[in-house]
Amino acid sequence: MVELILLAPQDSVESVSDALMDELDALSVSIEDADADTANERALFGEPGMPAPQGGWHRSVVRALFDTEAVAEEAAELLLVQDWAAGIQRQSLKPVPDQDWVRLTQSQFAPVEVAPAFWVVPSWHEPPAGAQRVIRLDPGLAFGTGTHPTTQMCLRWIASQATTSAARTRGWSRVLDYGCGSGILAIGAALHGARDIVAVDIDPAAVQSTLANASANGVALQAGLPEQAQGHHALVLANILATPLKLLAPLLCSHVAPGGHLVLAGILERQADELKAAYAPWLTLQVSDMQEGWILMTAQAPPLPAVA
Repeated sequence: MVELILLAPQDSVESVSDALMDELDALSVSIEDADADTANERALFGEPGMPAPQGGWHRSVVRALFDTEAVAEEAAELLLVQDWAAGIQRQSLKPVPDQDWVRLTQSQFAPVEVAPAFWVVPSWHEPPAGAQRVIRLDPGLAFGTGTHPTTQMCLRWIASQATTSAARTRGWSRVLDYGCGSGILAIGAALHGARDIVAVDIDPAAVQSTLANASANGVALQAGLPEQAQGHHALVLANILATPLKLLAPLLCSHVAPGGHLVLAGILERQADELKAAYAPWLTLQVSDMQEGWILMTAQAPPLPAVA
């Protein structure tokens, strides 16, 4: 393979990318800030759930991969003669050494300890010595590999509840993982004694990923689209983002059984008060953990009144 590298102004990046992929036979196209690691570097992406502060970098490096040098040369020639390409500069054309991309990708994912003796381990690694509970999970299309702080906090909460109160985890007779992604939270709950678990997501690919991961970990659960979530649950987990969590407040609270727990993640520290206000009509949220600017919020529903 060979790599064609171009320098493009902000208003040309989309046109360049589209032309390379749709018309000029590029195998892939990536875009980087040309001023990264300099005094002119600008942040492009906003916070989760928020729009980007601007549409693109002032100058971008566009990298396109091609099968052969001849195809790459022809693509560069055809691209640079277009009227709208006047501001685009060709930087270089160079061969890309063959690599074992699978092995390279795997090397970026190591086992993650989310709590003492509780690990998330990719299938190509052996579990670390002393690991008592292990989730086998490979990176894929669905969100949730155990590396993100929000996932780690949810799993850590599950593990801490199991450690501090075995009676409580025995009470997790019904668990709902809403927005399950890879199914990692549902699997983590199952490994800590939960049963009758339902995992739902709006993305059918996430549902299939959850079922596959549950099978790989020897966990029995039901997985489906959100309408499959029915009734009350002793534990309701939702690791999404603050904006959908606010919209889902009445729905999620309606699924929490008397005395049950609600666990929410995907929330930035500055969003705590917004979430508390959104859930106040039903439950009182509190911050139970924080990591790298993210927080975990939990609540417990009032128990049923005692019968006289």
